[in-house]
Amino acid sequence: MPAMATSTSSPSRLLPNRAFQSRSHCVSRSFETSNWSASLPALPTLRSSLRSTRFPTLCCSSSSDLGQNSFAPTEIVDSDGDAQLLTSIWKWKGYSIRYQCAGKRGPALVLVHGFGANSDHWRKNIPVLAKSHRVYAIDLIGYGYSDKPNPRGFGDAPFYTFQTWATQLIDFCAEVVQDEAFYICNSIGGLVGLQAAVMQPQICKGVVLLNISLRMLHIKKQPPFGRPFIRSFQNLLRNTALGKFFFSSVAKPGSVRNILRQCYHDTSQVTDELVEKILQPGLQPGAADVFLEFICYSDGPLPEELLPQIKCPVLIGWGDKDPWEPIELGRAYGDFDTVEEFVVLPNVGHCPQDEAPHLVNPLVESFVARHSALLTSS
Repeated sequence: MPAMATSTSSPSRLLPNRAFQSRSHCVSRSFETSNWSASLPALPTLRSSLRSTRFPTLCCSSSSDLGQNSFAPTEIVDSDGDAQLLTSIWKWKGYSIRYQCAGKRGPALVLVHGFGANSDHWRKNIPVLAKSHRVYAIDLIGYGYSDKPNPRGFGDAPFYTFQTWATQLIDFCAEVVQDEAFYICNSIGGLVGLQAAVMQPQICKGVVLLNISLRMLHIKKQPPFGRPFIRSFQNLLRNTALGKFFFSSVAKPGSVRNILRQCYHDTSQVTDELVEKILQPGLQPGAADVFLEFICYSDGPLPEELLPQIKCPVLIGWGDKDPWEPIELGRAYGDFDTVEEFVVLPNVGHCPQDEAPHLVNPLVESFVARHSALLTSS
């Protein structure tokens, strides 16, 4: 019998180096039964204005459409002839952005991957969620089969930031989804979703955070005496051959497999297919520069800074066996007013959507159904 996810409303302790305001209010329920709290106010909508304007999108029809990207356009068709999964290219600010989509009806969901991953990390979620939703999974710029512009081409201003990716997400909703959407996010994708919801709250109907990154290497979470050393080490990685050597040692099948086996509690889910889907985009030109740029990015927002600014409901799911983002620290996020529920995913690691889709998919479906019903009734 599969493990059941449980929710909690009693965070054990606050995150280090941050005294944030919070209160204990999360809904407590088992994974299969709901006892929801009072309805939240309906969010303002952009549906009519977004649908009144049609934006062009570029759909993959041949490999020549893809430029340097080496994936083949994919369309999976069911026995009734209905397209279930389409892989496409969207032109954003002159860059080619890969995304996958499925589903013809229901609320729109945008799935946002984590560091070093891509939209293929949602391959176990898209077909299930698309039965009753319009599902989009995007490759953030710099990752997957999206373009990877050299960060050095933007001068001193960092390019690969949560503000950049949030802007990408907002524009994707406006130009491709053409509707409000729920953001379903894993790891650093959670920061992207929160930042986008803060920057353009009218578009976001709700956020699901799966093991959001705590950003423990953020400069604010380091002791003052250690910060100069951190900056020096980052410069060493970014500006010398050491960084490229480090990346080359990581971008190998054995290394990727070992890293995944660290963050997946059920290591049987670390398959050859998964290793291939994570590794191959990382072998593209420019991937090393993006990798080094982000691991040296210790500024930007923290979850505890963004959550108080969110105006839509948030649900947090957390694999309790995550060795990178300990649940003991993550529980504190359940105290924020906008977080209606903190759900523990038992015996699951850092990537619940791939390791335990049987827990994550129903969690997403119930959250979206509740808040879609609230908006409709209002």
